[in-house]
Amino acid sequence: MFVIGGVLIYLAIKKDYEPLLLLPIGFGAILANIPFSSAIGENGFLTILYNAGIHTELFPVLIFIAIGAMIDFGPLLQQPFMLFFGAAAQFGIFMTALLARGLGFSLKEAVSIGIIGAADGPTSIYVANLFAGELIGPITVAAYSYMSLVPLIQPPVIKALTTPEERRIPMDLNLHKVSKTTRILFPIVVTMVAGLIAPMSVALVGSLMFGNLIRECGVLDRLSKAAQNELSNLVTLLLGITIGSTMIAEKFLTWKTIMILMMGLFAFIFDTAGGVLFAKLLNLFLPRKVNPMIGAAGISAFPMSARVIQKMAQKENPGNFVLMQAVGANVAGQVGSILAAGVLIYLVSSLGL
Repeated sequence: MFVIGGVLIYLAIKKDYEPLLLLPIGFGAILANIPFSSAIGENGFLTILYNAGIHTELFPVLIFIAIGAMIDFGPLLQQPFMLFFGAAAQFGIFMTALLARGLGFSLKEAVSIGIIGAADGPTSIYVANLFAGELIGPITVAAYSYMSLVPLIQPPVIKALTTPEERRIPMDLNLHKVSKTTRILFPIVVTMVAGLIAPMSVALVGSLMFGNLIRECGVLDRLSKAAQNELSNLVTLLLGITIGSTMIAEKFLTWKTIMILMMGLFAFIFDTAGGVLFAKLLNLFLPRKVNPMIGAAGISAFPMSARVIQKMAQKENPGNFVLMQAVGANVAGQVGSILAAGVLIYLVSSLGL
C-alpha cells in the first residue's frame, strides 16, 4: 500500500493526473497503512472526517455546490439539443453495471461500479458510500484516474467509430444569446423537473443547481467566488485524504480492486462509444449533420472532454470550431450522470435489496 500511495502521488506530481485528488488520496493511503496509525481508528482524525463528511454524504454534496458555481450552462442553453448527447453518453453506466452483476458482484456493488462510467468523482463517491462502502477506495481511485486519462482513452475510441469525413463536419457558429432571466430560471426548473423524475437525485442535482444559481443571479458574487475557490479547495483537500484512509491493505489488495479498475475502463470506453454512435444514428435523419465527435463529449468529465473533441476537430480541419457544441454536450453530461445515478439509486432502493 505504501507503493500504491507513492504511485498515486507520483502520477499527481509528475504526470499531472488529477493532482487535486490523487495526491491527497495517495498520502491518505500511506497514513492509514502505517502499523498502529493514530490517524485512523475510533479517535483518528481521518476516521472522524470519514464519519462526518463521507458517511453522511456531506463532502460530495458540498463539492457539487462548488462545481455548480464553476459551470457556465450558456453553451447548453444556446443549443438544448445537446441534452440528448448528455443522456446517450451514460450508456456505459448501465452496461458496466450489468457486466459487474454478471461477474458475481451484488446488485448494489454492481451499480456502484457502474457509476464510475458517470466520469464524475463526487457522484461515484456518493453512490459507493450509499451501496458499497467497502469498495469506495478502489471505485474512487478508478473514477478519478480514468477522468484524468480522458485525453488518452477517448481519441482511439472516436477514431475507431468515425471516418475522417465525419470528423471534419462543421458545426453552426451562429448561436443566439442567452438572457439573464433564462440563466436564472434554468437551475430552478432543472431542480424541480429532475426531482420529479428522479427524487433520489435531488441532493446532487439540487446542490449543483444551487451553486449555479449563486453564480448566475448576479447579486452573490462573493458567495460565488467563495464556492468556486475556498469551498472547492477545502472540501477537495479533505475529501481526497479521507478517501485515501479507506484504502486499508486487506480491503484494497484484492481481486475485486483489479476487476473494478478494469470495469472502470470498460465504462469510459462504452460512454464514449454510446455518445458517438447516437450522434451517427441521428445523422441518418437530420438534414444538417452533426459532427459525431460531439456525442463523445456527453460524458461528465468537464471540461476535459470538450477540449479533447475540439483538439481532434482542428487536427482534422484547422478551421473547424466545435468547442461550443462540445461544451454544451459536456455540461449536459454533468446533469445526465446525476440523473442516471438517481434513477439507479431509486430502482435498487425500491427492490429492497
